[in-house]
Amino acid sequence: MVIHLPAGTDESQGERLTPKEIVRELDKYIVGQSAAKRAVAIALRNRWRRQQLPPELRDEIAPKNIIMIGPTGVGKTEIARRLARLTHSPFMKIEASKFTEVGYVGRDVESIVRDLTEIAVKLVRDEKARLNHDAAVRNTRERILDILLPDSRRPAARPAFVGASGPAEESPTETREKLGRWLDEGKLEEREIEIDVKEQNYPSFEIFSAQGVEEMGVNIKDMLPGLFSGKSKRKMMRVGDAREIIIQEEADKLVDQQNVAREAIERVEQSGIVFLDEIDKIAGRQQASHGPDVSREGVQRDLLPIVEGTTVNTKYGMVKTDHILFIAAGAFHVSKPSDLIPELQGRFPIRVELESLTEDDFVRILREPKNALTMQYTALLSTEEVDLRFTDDAIREVARYAAIVNEKTENIGARRLHTILERVLDELSFDASERRGQQLTIDAGYVQRVLADIVKNEDLSRYVL
Repeated sequence: MVIHLPAGTDESQGERLTPKEIVRELDKYIVGQSAAKRAVAIALRNRWRRQQLPPELRDEIAPKNIIMIGPTGVGKTEIARRLARLTHSPFMKIEASKFTEVGYVGRDVESIVRDLTEIAVKLVRDEKARLNHDAAVRNTRERILDILLPDSRRPAARPAFVGASGPAEESPTETREKLGRWLDEGKLEEREIEIDVKEQNYPSFEIFSAQGVEEMGVNIKDMLPGLFSGKSKRKMMRVGDAREIIIQEEADKLVDQQNVAREAIERVEQSGIVFLDEIDKIAGRQQASHGPDVSREGVQRDLLPIVEGTTVNTKYGMVKTDHILFIAAGAFHVSKPSDLIPELQGRFPIRVELESLTEDDFVRILREPKNALTMQYTALLSTEEVDLRFTDDAIREVARYAAIVNEKTENIGARRLHTILERVLDELSFDASERRGQQLTIDAGYVQRVLADIVKNEDLSRYVL
């Protein structure tokens, strides 16, 4: 997953935010859950505080990892994701239950760190490419002109005498300048040119080890440079399409890949965030009718060194996990945090409980966030030149039905709003292309007509909503 900075924000600004400012930023996207927001805001600020200390003390301070307790759909994942985006930190979400089947189809827990490092490398590489974008665009322009008019960089010798029969022929340099103007004006976008496209697909192997099946992408080009160096394929394509490919190639040339790897590793070690979802699925103690669940406890013991702090070998170098922030989450309907092994419990000192969402919360979720669902659907239909509007009573009615269905069936929190709105807007979305130029208003009466019968029939609502 690659996370980009919000407009007008940079990494240093995110790191310097006070806890109150962090909470205010999270409030723009997440309704309620003030306790969870406070906990992550303090954890993030403590990172900045640690960086201000002398090195001998800085290395002794461990991150204060967090366990979020609450049902699905109340904002656990979104809080962690927005926190990472706010600080431009490498972020990865992983389900803890994925590691219960290591040896069958699961993965080794160290793959968490390897994947997080890949994300950080992509993040840093994209940042460097943006910094070098203007230079890459200039180089791309020259490369396209070289293809359109080979050898045009060398000025041709002018004749010593121009006869009366007419003007001298245009020199290659002048022709190149003219083509350059046409290229800048977009007049050559449909012209086809032949370019060399580097092949990017390299074999991937699955390595079987004592820990299980570890999928490992092996870049054969790095291992056997003599065999794969310069391997490319010539293709004919439009100038407009070729430009994007060449810009990427030129941007890569301007980036020092070794510096990218070093910076990515440092960013993972100092500001990486791992969101461990479904941690309650690996919690469980010995019961009367069954023995201890070896698989679940084994996953906890495998996770322990990663959370405590260890060094993991990646293809970019050794990565220390001592200061990566781990945010665990789970519903804990059956088990409780105290069912985790004591060593793992001790590595998650902060426990915060998220509240179930009410009808009033649903109303706020539909209205207040910057990415509110009603705003998203309005924007989607505006692409069809349809002006979609929701009345206040319609928003209240959608929230009411979401609360009712959550109560009668499974409580999936705010995710129920997605299913409700999809049902409400199903007909309008299907016919939108035929309603260009129209203004459509969704009111409470319309919502009731669409949903009333479905909600009354509990068996039907289980399937539809």
